[in-house]
Amino acid sequence: MSAADDDRPHRVTCHLDRLLGARGMTLVELSARTGVSTVNLSVLKNDRARAVRFSTLTAVCDALGCQPGDLFTVHPG
Repeated sequence: MSAADDDRPHRVTCHLDRLLGARGMTLVELSARTGVSTVNLSVLKNDRARAVRFSTLTAVCDALGCQPGDLFTVHPG
């Protein structure tokens, strides 16, 4: 991966906001349940994340009772 690759916008949309709303859960509550900071969850929720650790992904999915495919959509390029 080159430095130019880091400047390209990604094609992934995170549905964390929708999933939280459907479960009546706040970002602060999700943070408490997962141990992931609210700042990191906010970056993820607002599609500003450049990468996601598997430990974060599994913690969020466990807390929300969902699968990674429920959390993200990859748009055609």
